[in-house]
Amino acid sequence: MSLVIGLKGRAETVVTDQNTAAAAGSGLVPVFATPWMVALMEHAAVGATAGCLSEGESTVGTRLDITHDAATPIGMKVWAEAELTEINGKALTFSVAAYDESGLIGKGVHGRFIIAVDRFLAKAEKKREVR
Repeated sequence: MSLVIGLKGRAETVVTDQNTAAAAGSGLVPVFATPWMVALMEHAAVGATAGCLSEGESTVGTRLDITHDAATPIGMKVWAEAELTEINGKALTFSVAAYDESGLIGKGVHGRFIIAVDRFLAKAEKKREVR
């Protein structure tokens, strides 16, 4: 299978004490944390490309422009959906949205880039030599 516009991914979780704003340090209240919503959106985007990349390739997040519009209390299910909307060489753009059992809680645009894992990790390791 190859990358095509319209590929979709989904990821879900349940809000627990461990993924609240209070636990993440992004706030003081026990509701689903924005950093965890971001992670869920990225997970959905990664899932959209599953099985579509060559062996030794992966994607990395490069940008995220989202809103977090509604709070979700502990115990509710939350999920994110991602749809591939643009392919520009190795740059991928996704429309992302997050929901809880009451409706939309956040939305936006997420960019990812296709990488060769070995080359990417080797470049990252070279940073140690600069120190």
